[in-house]
Amino acid sequence: MLEPIASERLFYTPLLRFRLADNAALDEALLAEGERLRGASAGVTKSNRGGWHSQGNLFDDPAEPIQTLRRAAMLSVAEATRSVTSKVDPEELETKLFAWMNMNPTGGFNAPHTHPGAHWSGVYYVRQPKVEAGNSGMIEFLDPRSDLPAWRILQSRAFRTKRKIRPEAGEIVLFPSYLVHWVYPNEAGGERVTIAFNATLRKMPGIGATDTEPEIAQDDD
Repeated sequence: MLEPIASERLFYTPLLRFRLADNAALDEALLAEGERLRGASAGVTKSNRGGWHSQGNLFDDPAEPIQTLRRAAMLSVAEATRSVTSKVDPEELETKLFAWMNMNPTGGFNAPHTHPGAHWSGVYYVRQPKVEAGNSGMIEFLDPRSDLPAWRILQSRAFRTKRKIRPEAGEIVLFPSYLVHWVYPNEAGGERVTIAFNATLRKMPGIGATDTEPEIAQDDD
């Protein structure tokens, strides 16, 4: 007889999705804030190709819609942390967030990249133009493991080399910052607008804090 004694999920990569309740009013307010910021700055170029990327840490802006999203981002990071460990209380960690807004017009996209130095990375979808077919609006994640193609014979999701999703407006997508990802070109007529953020964690003083702290990554989604 064969007696199963254990089953583990080794080296798995969590991908979490959250939805903000009653997001329509918040999204409209965030779009207005985005237009204000874009009118005041030409933005910067990171992984964005053909779109506008805000400058500096968006979450430093005191505008209420931005701070509302910041609070939601903090909650999502705490929930994600709880989902992967029961040994660390997120309330005992200091969480630093760095955020930016992306506005991708037709043809705009984000090249493959990671977010070095951060723990969690997230994307909030402010506006996601509807499409009938194709990859427009999709974000794709690439498996960090190597030598997986041979496993395709099993047709198992656990061994896929890629995973792509098309979140809707009002969603937060959260994933480990080491995960390579990119965004497909916008094939719709309207702009695709997102707010991405990095979360860097450290122990609070007096709770086993270390002397060094990684810089908050500023690469973008």
